[in-house]
Amino acid sequence: MRKTDISRRKKYDFLIIGSGIAGLSFALKVAGHGKVCVITKHKLDETTTAYAQGGISSVTYQPDDFEKHINDTLNAGAGLCNPEVVRKVVTEAPEQIKQLMAWGTRFDKTQDGKFDLHREGGHSEHRILHHKDNTGFEIQRALTKAVKSNPNIDVLEDHFAVELITQHHLGEIVNKWRRDIECYGTYVLNRKTNCVETILSKVTLMATGGVGAVYQTTTNPTFATGDGIAMVYRAKGMVENMEFIQFHPTSLYNPKERPSFLITEAMRGFGGILKRRDGQKFMHKYDERENLAPRDIVARAIDNEMKTTGDDFVYLDVTHKPAEEIKTHYPNIYQKCLSLGIDITKDMIPVVPAAHYACGGIKVDVNGRSTIGRLYAAGECSSSGLHGGNRLASNSLLEAVVFADAAAKDAIANISSYTFNDRVPEWNDEGTSITEEMVLITQSQKEIEQIMSYYVGIVRSNLRLKRAMDRLEILYHETESLFQRSTVSEELCELRNTIQVGYLIIKHAQQRRESRGLHFNLDYPKQLTL
Repeated sequence: MRKTDISRRKKYDFLIIGSGIAGLSFALKVAGHGKVCVITKHKLDETTTAYAQGGISSVTYQPDDFEKHINDTLNAGAGLCNPEVVRKVVTEAPEQIKQLMAWGTRFDKTQDGKFDLHREGGHSEHRILHHKDNTGFEIQRALTKAVKSNPNIDVLEDHFAVELITQHHLGEIVNKWRRDIECYGTYVLNRKTNCVETILSKVTLMATGGVGAVYQTTTNPTFATGDGIAMVYRAKGMVENMEFIQFHPTSLYNPKERPSFLITEAMRGFGGILKRRDGQKFMHKYDERENLAPRDIVARAIDNEMKTTGDDFVYLDVTHKPAEEIKTHYPNIYQKCLSLGIDITKDMIPVVPAAHYACGGIKVDVNGRSTIGRLYAAGECSSSGLHGGNRLASNSLLEAVVFADAAAKDAIANISSYTFNDRVPEWNDEGTSITEEMVLITQSQKEIEQIMSYYVGIVRSNLRLKRAMDRLEILYHETESLFQRSTVSEELCELRNTIQVGYLIIKHAQQRRESRGLHFNLDYPKQLTL
């Protein structure tokens, strides 16, 4: 069959895979130091960043201070955060907020001109900067505009990264535990031509976002299939802490809709109260902070109440708050619920936990460097040590922009020592054919979502994890066989990646023989109370 044409080969000093806050802020910071390319599998502004509602955390006014933010982050992380990284991210936050604003991001302010700060679960102070209830969308808008107007940045939309290029593709043998594996670029499927192209780079940043699409119920867009994590793992890079999948406690209960619509945590900071369907409050039974407890505690509490009562959802009640304030602060949530016949100024909101954020991912150091040379990672696909066993609300956008900055500085300092590897072969798919039976892919994808939701959700057990691994192993062998004999397609690659990510979540969950943070195993219940 088809072999790719060498004329399609491109070369860039800086290659960014992914176009959310991490990828675009990195691109803007390195654009003055070489030729830059951003590839994204759909459109430039179709990212998980755009789905972030709540905001971005940063110490702004007294009585808040860095130590409070640091302690809140450490407490939420269940003792597994890297204190050095936590301090770095928290103390660099104000400067990065200024940079986002310089690129055009707008944050809400009060009538006296100060930032209108929210407070969310796990935070001891009001420190969440936001833009209505669509902060991520606003940040994405500003960064997209800035990138499009920068002549040094090429944007390749509808380009799907298939595999990282390393010594493996040159036939060289390397030790996967040493930093002698290097990244020379990536093979990319051009979705418009259906051809696989070769992009060589001196430096590559992985910024592909999260893994929520592995689960049936998720707040993530369906394209959040863990592509970057899967590619790095296949390239022998280190991936860690994948057992810590954060389930957002409050997504809108609407079984007909996927992804689930997020009801921001800021609503609980605003005064929202969780109640059972009979109208009874319940969070006081689980944590003294009640509705402002960290997400892992709230999600497990809701899960337990639903299992105890047999109900499919619980309620979030803000009807006691002034109607105009609700409409002003949460216009998108108000309109979304109203479209379903729910007036949140008068009616309680039906909510259910949904897979929301991966606290683990590609292991990186304080400079954003992965264990593969010349490859950086930032944002949700990375594991920097900031989140530990549970992410503090609104720390994710902050981590992405801080580590994109760290990676940019390190990449700029080292770019002159790198050259392109021209010995890289073109992608060869001779002997393959187009997969005609798409049902093989779509049905396998549904099976993965069911396996992960039923057996590897908020509450787990050793038996459930074993069953999940056994089922997934069958799908893995079937899919790898299909991949080897099929021409590359986006659907097949995403299936392959979700299986890889599901495997990592299960494997790491089996290895953690305790209940901690977001990982709660019924076989180790004494380690952490429900």
